[in-house]
Amino acid sequence: MKVISTCGETHLYLKNEKYHGRTLGLVPTMGALHEGHCSLIRAAVRETEIPIVSIFVNPTQFGPDEDLDRYPRQEQGDLELCATEGVKVVFLPPADEIYPPGYRSFVEVESLGNKLCGKTRPTHFRGVTTIVNRLFHIVQPNKAYFGLKDRQQFVILRRMVKDLGWNIEMIGLPTVRESDGLALSSRNAYLTPEERKAAPLLFQALCEAKEAFECGETAPEQLRRNVISSIESDPLIKIDYVEVVEPVGLETPETVAQGDFIALAAFLGKTRLIDNLEMA
Repeated sequence: MKVISTCGETHLYLKNEKYHGRTLGLVPTMGALHEGHCSLIRAAVRETEIPIVSIFVNPTQFGPDEDLDRYPRQEQGDLELCATEGVKVVFLPPADEIYPPGYRSFVEVESLGNKLCGKTRPTHFRGVTTIVNRLFHIVQPNKAYFGLKDRQQFVILRRMVKDLGWNIEMIGLPTVRESDGLALSSRNAYLTPEERKAAPLLFQALCEAKEAFECGETAPEQLRRNVISSIESDPLIKIDYVEVVEPVGLETPETVAQGDFIALAAFLGKTRLIDNLEMA
């Protein structure tokens, strides 16, 4: 496994691989890798000849009062996991390699980034689209792999790829969960034992709403209220938002149909968790 830390070296190495007709698969991550990341890595290993993992804690997607400084970092463990899973290249750049002094250019997908998580994290998705666009320029992958735990992020990135004309296949894979339903996240490590015990209620509430949909409930506000009512039964959980949206413009539909999804964010103590479930 090759570990590269500079944009220039990465570009030259992978340009040579593409010249020889090999397919490149990129899994962008912020490290602290877990089984959710592994599901993406395994797909890239199966489906491409040069599976690449980027590890970069991206400062531009964190707000001023968010957890950039304490975000989990476990570089050595991440590299060992990548080697075990069959990754060919790890791109592990320092911050000033991605954002050199004087950097001023950002990518923003209008309207989609100010909904859902964007309401309380107004600069978050600008940071996400900027770093992913930077990685696409550096790596030039054929395929890129993302988890659907953050479905809004995938919708926004897919729109960016279409609008900017990237010839990249965007692959979204299902959320990987603990046995009790909690979506895997690097931030789960922040939870106290009491908060961890309460956290599965988020997915449970989504599942109950999906059951209601399958039984014929198609009013978005009623499904939304069902989720809110379930979550509010636990005093440890503070809701940020619960919304029912369609998967293209992230607008609330008049009537919920297959393919629409319910997305939520909630705080357990200082830890903000997100989840979503498609109505299918």
